[in-house]
Amino acid sequence: MKQAVFARGLPHGGKLAKNFVSDEKRRKALQQKAGWMPALTVPDRIVSDIEMLASGALSPLAGFMGKKQLLSVLKTMHLPDGLPWTIPIVLPVDGPTADSFKTGRPVALKSENGRILAVLDVEEKYPYDKDTYAESVYRTKSAEHPAVQILMEQGEIFLGGRVRVIDRYPYGNFEAYRLDPEETRRRFLERGWKRIVGFQTRNPVHRAHEFIQKCAMEIVDGLLLHPLVGETKSDDIPADVRMRCYVALLENYYPKDRVLLSVNPAAMRYAGPREAIFHAIVRKNFGCTHFIVGRDHAGVGNFYGPFDAHAIFDEFDPQRLGITPLFFDNSFYCRTCGNMATPKTCPHPPESRVTLSGTQVRQMLAAGQIPPVEFTRPEVARVLIEASRGK
Repeated sequence: MKQAVFARGLPHGGKLAKNFVSDEKRRKALQQKAGWMPALTVPDRIVSDIEMLASGALSPLAGFMGKKQLLSVLKTMHLPDGLPWTIPIVLPVDGPTADSFKTGRPVALKSENGRILAVLDVEEKYPYDKDTYAESVYRTKSAEHPAVQILMEQGEIFLGGRVRVIDRYPYGNFEAYRLDPEETRRRFLERGWKRIVGFQTRNPVHRAHEFIQKCAMEIVDGLLLHPLVGETKSDDIPADVRMRCYVALLENYYPKDRVLLSVNPAAMRYAGPREAIFHAIVRKNFGCTHFIVGRDHAGVGNFYGPFDAHAIFDEFDPQRLGITPLFFDNSFYCRTCGNMATPKTCPHPPESRVTLSGTQVRQMLAAGQIPPVEFTRPEVARVLIEASRGK
């Protein structure tokens, strides 16, 4: 039966590469065998990758990358077959751990609480150069970059091979918003959406985000609000607080029949331009035809230029990438214009614009003060104030 994709397009690589063992009999048999296998406990950021591999969100990947795939991605930002791909999906271990596993033998992958999530068929064990990796993916070797710090502290060997997922990680409070690519695509089809824009966020949605989302919604059929709930920096707002903000905002300010809220289990890499491409590819797998790319998308500190994440799209064949980026500058409320705007549409000086620093917002929230309505919706501010007070 031919897949009903219409204008949504095919997943990256042509079909969803779901690596979850869905047959119950086979899964139970593999779970039993996994209990006797050598085991590797992986951190939460790797658990996120396993979960993405399970659902097909990382299509066309079938597991953790081997050396040929890694080098191709680092050097060319494409897989060996020429398909665009920018972020390595790899499994690091230290030397002694790598020596304890045998190529050609399976290894059980466990979460930090001891739950067996998957079986890795170890096809390769290979060293890699951390400086080359850092320069290629993050454009810096500075340990001040949070992902570079993790990279420099992790093992010096990668394990590559197919992953067979046998237990999906629980989403806890987010279970109601756990929609795999197959499910989001089905819902888009049921709603008659042919053009869907995806929005990546790891922060509460403020008026600036709302503005660019609604601008994008004018040219598509629906919005996939797709917050990331995997591992982020320790000073980022917790995912459960952010989710309450999204729900409050959607209930009051968005047409319910034109927005779908679903969580993305990925961890943040803070890889700027390369991660912008990666975020777009993942949303393509979830069924999006368009993707919003903001100013300094997936950036951190001053490691990337404000529009580097826009410019990188010029380095890819649009047909092979298969999703249309929508580029936006920072937006703000202009008192003179009397509405939301960006530097592209507003001629007035900075003093006319309502802008607040992150420090100013945190100070206001800590004091129980709701920031100006031109900056954030009061419903969102109340959620953040309650969270700061531990309610």
